[in-house]
Amino acid sequence: MTSIASVTLEVADPAAAERFLTTAFGLGDQVRLRASEAPSTGFRGFTLSLVVSQPANVDALVDSAVDAGAATLKPAAKSLWGYGGVVQAPDGTIWQVASSSKKDTGPAARQIDEIVLLLGVEDVKAGKQFYVDHGLAVAKSFGSKYVEFATGSGPVKLALYKRRGLAKLVGVSPDGTGSHRLTVDSDAGTFTDPDGFAWATASENASL
Repeated sequence: MTSIASVTLEVADPAAAERFLTTAFGLGDQVRLRASEAPSTGFRGFTLSLVVSQPANVDALVDSAVDAGAATLKPAAKSLWGYGGVVQAPDGTIWQVASSSKKDTGPAARQIDEIVLLLGVEDVKAGKQFYVDHGLAVAKSFGSKYVEFATGSGPVKLALYKRRGLAKLVGVSPDGTGSHRLTVDSDAGTFTDPDGFAWATASENASL
């Protein structure tokens, strides 16, 4: 089963981005950083979601992100599916923090249960087939709207969503040009998907 070891974000200032990730979320090797000045404007076509167990943990992570310099795109609030909020890091990466629970069961903690990379694509069915052809197994699929892949014990999960729907979900315009400024580090090999998202072998990318 394909496993995603980490994602690499391309940022203008890796040291500043690392300080943000550590201070805001306490993240380590799951998110790597690489210096880049690749042209990129507007929505980069992806989000990173931090899935937690309760609303208090959502608030704790959102608050620490804002204190570390993030901008609030959607304040944390209840919804049909649970509780969550959206922030944008100083480097431009959009982070969703969410819990399927609407009630707290314990004291607040900055404990992250899952990291989900959500790629915004033009054609979910075509993207699904591309990734199946590259060895990924489908875990959940909702027609042409959403697909989630089984990525084993790797620390990062993968899902596809319609690009316009994803932009609406996080409260930004779907318009954007240039680099995604993202590389997915896995054991699936080196390739680029139909929407321009780059994948690299984890061991190779770690040495860059």
